Amino acid sequence: MKKNLIYSILLTLLSLHTMAQVKISGKVTDAKDNSALPGVSIKIKGTQGGTQTDLNGNYTIQVTSVKPVLIFSYTGYASQEISTVGKTVVNVQLAGTSSALNEVVVIGYGTVKKSDLTGAVTGIKGDQLNDKPVANVTQALQGKIAGVEVSVNSTAPGAGAKVRIRGIGSINSNVDPLYVVDGVVGVDPNSINPLDIASAEVLKDASSTAIYGSRGANGVIMITTKRGRTGAATITYDDNFNVSELYRHLRTLNSAEFVKVYNESFANGQKFDPAGGVWAPPVALNHANFPKLFDANNNPIYDTNWEKETYKPAFSQSHQLNIQGGSEKSLYSLSLGYFNQNGLAPTSAFKRYTIKMTMDNDLKSWLKVGGSINLISSRQRLVTDGNGGLNVPRDVSEEVPIVPVKYPDGTWAGNYDIAGLEGAPNPVQVANERYTLNNNLQMLGNIYSLFHITKELDFKTDFGYNLSAQKNNFYSAGDLPHLSQDQGGVANVNAYNNYYWQTENYLTWNKKINERQRFTALLGISFQQQGYARVRSETQNFIDDIFQYHYEQAGSVRSANETQDEKSSLSSYYARLTYNLDEKYLFTATGRYDGSSRFGVNNKYAFFPSVGAAWRVSQENFLKDNHTITNMKLRASYGTSGNQEIGNYRSLAQIQPSTTVLGGAAQSTLLPSYIGNPNLKWERSVQFDAGLELGLFRDRVNLNLDYYNRTTKDLLLQAPIPWSAGETNANVYKNVGSVRNSGVEVSLNTLNVKTPDFEWSTNFIFTTNKNKVLKLNDNGADIFPGPNFLGQNFVIRVGEPIGSFYGMTRLGTYSTSAEDVAEAAKHSLKPGDRKYIYNPDGSNYYSIIGRAYPKWTGTFSSSFRYKAFDFSFDIRFVQGVNTAANFKHSVEDRQTLSNSLASVLNAWTPNNQNTYISQVRNYKFAQDSHFDTWWVEDGSFIRGQNFTLGYTLPQPVLKKLHANRFRIYASVQNAFIITKYTGYDPEVDTFNSSYGSNGSFSQNLDFFSNPRPRVWNLGLQVTF
Repeated sequence: MKKNLIYSILLTLLSLHTMAQVKISGKVTDAKDNSALPGVSIKIKGTQGGTQTDLNGNYTIQVTSVKPVLIFSYTGYASQEISTVGKTVVNVQLAGTSSALNEVVVIGYGTVKKSDLTGAVTGIKGDQLNDKPVANVTQALQGKIAGVEVSVNSTAPGAGAKVRIRGIGSINSNVDPLYVVDGVVGVDPNSINPLDIASAEVLKDASSTAIYGSRGANGVIMITTKRGRTGAATITYDDNFNVSELYRHLRTLNSAEFVKVYNESFANGQKFDPAGGVWAPPVALNHANFPKLFDANNNPIYDTNWEKETYKPAFSQSHQLNIQGGSEKSLYSLSLGYFNQNGLAPTSAFKRYTIKMTMDNDLKSWLKVGGSINLISSRQRLVTDGNGGLNVPRDVSEEVPIVPVKYPDGTWAGNYDIAGLEGAPNPVQVANERYTLNNNLQMLGNIYSLFHITKELDFKTDFGYNLSAQKNNFYSAGDLPHLSQDQGGVANVNAYNNYYWQTENYLTWNKKINERQRFTALLGISFQQQGYARVRSETQNFIDDIFQYHYEQAGSVRSANETQDEKSSLSSYYARLTYNLDEKYLFTATGRYDGSSRFGVNNKYAFFPSVGAAWRVSQENFLKDNHTITNMKLRASYGTSGNQEIGNYRSLAQIQPSTTVLGGAAQSTLLPSYIGNPNLKWERSVQFDAGLELGLFRDRVNLNLDYYNRTTKDLLLQAPIPWSAGETNANVYKNVGSVRNSGVEVSLNTLNVKTPDFEWSTNFIFTTNKNKVLKLNDNGADIFPGPNFLGQNFVIRVGEPIGSFYGMTRLGTYSTSAEDVAEAAKHSLKPGDRKYIYNPDGSNYYSIIGRAYPKWTGTFSSSFRYKAFDFSFDIRFVQGVNTAANFKHSVEDRQTLSNSLASVLNAWTPNNQNTYISQVRNYKFAQDSHFDTWWVEDGSFIRGQNFTLGYTLPQPVLKKLHANRFRIYASVQNAFIITKYTGYDPEVDTFNSSYGSNGSFSQNLDFFSNPRPRVWNLGLQVTF
């Protein structure tokens, strides 16, 4: 008995050992032509084990489980799962497929298979957009799509980015692309939670944008948010914690250097004083005059590093819960989001709460209804005025180091404590006592009904809405010199109620004529209206700072009380026809007829047509069975689209209410304010596009090439009129001029290695854009659009690109050579003054000295996976561009008023004459500053955009956790930047940094910007 038991145990162990050693072998071939498939991934289901086929398609694998199942997968082929129970040889034939070509792409008023596209449309999935934590979708798009240039110009918490598709095609109109979110047109993309996005499609050419007619000239970005899915409910949780830190520095003078330069500057005053007077500081910097700041030996007590005191590491976090589920007839989704971002500057922050619900129901076989609602509540605390006034970034550079943040008794310190200095409060005090709170409550969504009239004919009616209430509260405390001290504190409140609604009604006919031909026809009508009501109040001279904007009655001076409301409407009729012959020859024709209330009575309506065609060469018999060329498509398009984004009532003559004093009493008046133009009409962009799509080696290599040429005509321009016309606005909108954008876009995706344990893919995008002004006004005269900083900064000139910097050429400084002394004297200057090029008559010579938009941009990305680990990085290139360091005026040319950059240590002296920085001197005798080539620097850069390392728990562990996915990751954004620019960051705009404004003429103007941080992230992604 005992012996039998031992035999039984041994036999059981032997059988288990034998089962563990089962060897499966076989060959994997193409189901179409029986050719061998090398490199096919073969995995044992539920384990980490696997192998791949050799060059002849053969494989061998050891299986260990009781009921082993092998998973065969290969790029460009449908995967198969095969049970190997009782088998030792398993031969497999894989059927070819192209998932990329069968991918459904969202276009205007419908969807289409990628293989059927005739236009330049690029899609990106939500997980690709959200590979790094950002506040909004505009930031997420940076470096993702060829032809889409994204400039993150402000790093203030919650700030959006500028997005430009295929260059700048307008002068005085909004140049942002049109955003369509779940069919709702004109949504501010910065209000959307990026983690709610399922996909985004960018429509770039006329064939794809013409369906949006008068609003599609700058491109269209279609955003589709997550909705329900068939099956058991899926719960996904994403969270992220990150720390931002300052990693580039703008070095200013320390205390010893400041005192030395300060005293030298006054000593040099005698040289530059025409009267030859001897100058000294108003109050000497010593212990006798400033016992709080200097010790008994007249050495500074403090050596404050204002960067270090102001820009502190900031902690941020985000959390997202998403639930998706449904049955075959009813789908639902619910998401909850929380985003909390803190900035480097004290008290700067952005918070956003989101809740989104969707429902889609097949009520009948002929009726489907659904809708979505997205509630967004956000609060942004801004502590900087973006144009470089006495704000936090400027104060960081200008505050002198010899004063502390606070004195020992707790009172604030600042430049105002030293007579003669420009008395700015210190940046920490400004950040705490001067701020704007932007509060926004928004409801966005739609309701639709889809009627299946026949198997081929559908009718959809959709009502979309976007409602928001904004309340922007501002307060500046009563103890801030040169800001609000004289007013006794200032509070103002701006409240807006904004509304937008649209109704879209369209028929879609999908007709299969025969086995060779099919078409889709679309016919629709649209009505849209938007408007707002605004109330503004301002109060000054508060009895105490505690009241602020909460209780404006506490201020004794009512300085503003305003109300305003506006609205506009758009009615449209549109149609599209797509035709497919033999899955090889594709044709699209689109037209939209728009009528807008914004234009003159003589031009309220316009028609925007386009045509497109494509040839799927790879479907021809001579390429159909080619193993090298998997996909090849040639396409071309031509058409027009428009731009109506100029604001309301520009075609109408207007009057402006005002007040005056008559007989000692205030009287209401009406003033002519705007002359109007009844002939005002749309800008029209005419665009040609030619493209090549190429897939090689079973789509392991995918190449997209596009050439585009877009000419915008009838530019909407604010043309000046004589002041003698008697209008308070001495300009009128006219359609004058044209501009052309042309360029090449390249997108290359490769799957370099794919094995069961290791995978490596790369992505490279490259874009060039050449912008040229073709016509301006009737006589082609230069236009100076502003902003103006010590003169004109930009010029619009025929033959030159939009965004051309305009200024003087600095040659250096005048030396003590006889030639330089004589030359300087011609301009009433002396050795040590800045040296410029002048006209023959001695007047200042101005020319184009740089460009604000790059000649080319690119991004190189790569992703690696080794077993459960993944690693990816993005490196962005921006080349052939300039950035204007306007801040140099304040911190290089104004000694004795504030602190200076450390670069003034290289200023002109008798022993250092080969320099571009003039000799330091009392500001009373400062040489006039000019916007010049010393300020306009090389703004090209290479940025380490994002590096991510992740780990995903293996399947056996997930089963124990009852989870489908569990991934933890760490990443760093802005890991490094390689640039010659001397400011914080060459990608900047301190005048118009946000969505919704034409920043064509302020890009890369840097007058004290917020520094861009390096961000360290730790995140978690879990799916149940």
